[in-house]
Amino acid sequence: MESILKPLRDGESVLDLSPRSTVSGGVEDVYGEDHATEDQLVTPWTFSVASGYSLLRDPQFNKGLAFTEKERDAHYLRGLLPPTITSQKLQEKQLINNFRQYQVPLQKYIAMMELQETNQRLFYKLLVDNVEELLPIVYTPVVGEACQKYGSIFKRPQGLFISLKEKGKILEVLKNWPEKSIQVIVVTDGERILGLGDLGCQGMGIPVGKLALYTALGGVRPSACLPITIDVGTNNEKLLNDEFYIGLRQKRATGQEYSELLHEFMTAVKQNYGEKVLIQFEDFANHNAFELLAKYGTTHLVFNDDIQGTASVVLAGVVAALKLIGGTLADHTFLFLGAGEAGTGIAELIALETSKQTKTPIEETRKKIWLVDSKGLIVSSRKHSLQHFKKPWAHEHEPVDTLLEAVKVIKPTVLVGSSGVGKTFTKEVIEALSSINEKPLILALSNPTSQSECTAEEAYQWSEGRAIFASGSPFDPIEYKGKVYYSGQANNAYIFPGFGLGLVISGAIRVHDDMLLAASEALAKLVTEENYEKGLIYPPFSDIRTISANIAAGVAARAYELGLATRLPRPENLVKYAQSCMYSPVYRNYR
Repeated sequence: MESILKPLRDGESVLDLSPRSTVSGGVEDVYGEDHATEDQLVTPWTFSVASGYSLLRDPQFNKGLAFTEKERDAHYLRGLLPPTITSQKLQEKQLINNFRQYQVPLQKYIAMMELQETNQRLFYKLLVDNVEELLPIVYTPVVGEACQKYGSIFKRPQGLFISLKEKGKILEVLKNWPEKSIQVIVVTDGERILGLGDLGCQGMGIPVGKLALYTALGGVRPSACLPITIDVGTNNEKLLNDEFYIGLRQKRATGQEYSELLHEFMTAVKQNYGEKVLIQFEDFANHNAFELLAKYGTTHLVFNDDIQGTASVVLAGVVAALKLIGGTLADHTFLFLGAGEAGTGIAELIALETSKQTKTPIEETRKKIWLVDSKGLIVSSRKHSLQHFKKPWAHEHEPVDTLLEAVKVIKPTVLVGSSGVGKTFTKEVIEALSSINEKPLILALSNPTSQSECTAEEAYQWSEGRAIFASGSPFDPIEYKGKVYYSGQANNAYIFPGFGLGLVISGAIRVHDDMLLAASEALAKLVTEENYEKGLIYPPFSDIRTISANIAAGVAARAYELGLATRLPRPENLVKYAQSCMYSPVYRNYR
């Protein structure tokens, strides 16, 4: 992404480690806290040992019926629990059996969130041990419905809500969060939630879900994770008229008002948590997403999962798929439906990897990647009206209005959907693609399932079983002409938990493109021959903790090579070190 973002940074690179003080890191007392007068209010932070009823109400330490006799005596729990003592394993068995009784996916989501709010370790143990079953509930696709109905199901705060009302006092708001040692923040402004659009304050379901995966899949301890929603209003009329909407009832703030709030937020985060806190931008609209990444990429440890995480996981799938479709990256022609932050991010990372492999300028490798947006194929004659992030993809060609026409004239070998619009890979499109390629690679990435460009069944049937298919949301195995087809899931959950863990264990202070490539390479290497025989281009999620440890090691190694790591000395075996740093949800014994 550096080549796209560098012009927006006036030529500055992540590796420059610029000393310019656009934001402070505790060096400059921006908020005047160190020179507070006696009449200024400060917060008296205190800590105490949880016992009795308060212990049972503390999700971080509650074990339910698993408290031993000794623990019940030591922590004043006698009489507050039934006499039976159960193991965590038995609790887990009971919960998963109860969980499977729910018929409505949203009910399963609510049940999981209630467990997270009452017994944290049991929640993560259940999620880790049943990841393939529960991942679609905790995250895509069910989290999309949860966000749409968040106002109706909201019970307890699971993160920080920072609205325009808090302008001028965001540092104080951050200090209201009980945990002080934060390593990862996931923040959204709710403007572009999955493929569902502007959900305003109700977008909080996304940071909460992402950070649950940071812990379960990447092993970042839950106390070090902080979900944040920045509420600047919403343009969703339905929400503004909904009596149960929990956010600001006003149109979205834009321009200077928006920029000032975000800048205060970024300043306060760095001042409160230091240089090494990872800030992951999530589901911002295209124009803000690129601008924030460009503006703060050289001064903060920032990562945009929609742009960079999606790009990394898709590149890994494409690299792995080469064993099935043949050739090298440079041999293939890519056609994208969707030229937003996801589409252009994927395209740029593919071009960058191809450039590195062939040692040719990235301007040349971009020429085999074509993008289609709502107005048709992006071509040079449209350059004057394009947003800055689309301009590198405006190649010399006659205007083309439709995706079907683009497939016929561009003759791609790989078709990628990141449009957020469902049913756009029609029968005619896939048949045209299949007539050109013996094994067409089709990636229908849009979430949730209803927004997927096509289903697995459609891809296999319309290609007569020849397609290599992966999607953003999960699909069940498909039987076609007596053969069972397994589709891969190009889910960001493969990348971002391990990527974040790699940044944390290395003490990285900036994110560089080479780290994204390292994550892709690590993931692609973990696809086995057994996976390939099933037509899969991603390893199974059941191995996700091992996958995350390997990705973390690759990312950390690249951080050390680039001089961006601060945790010294460098561990000899980064995979083992990553595994040793991962949070375990097994119950602890209390004094």
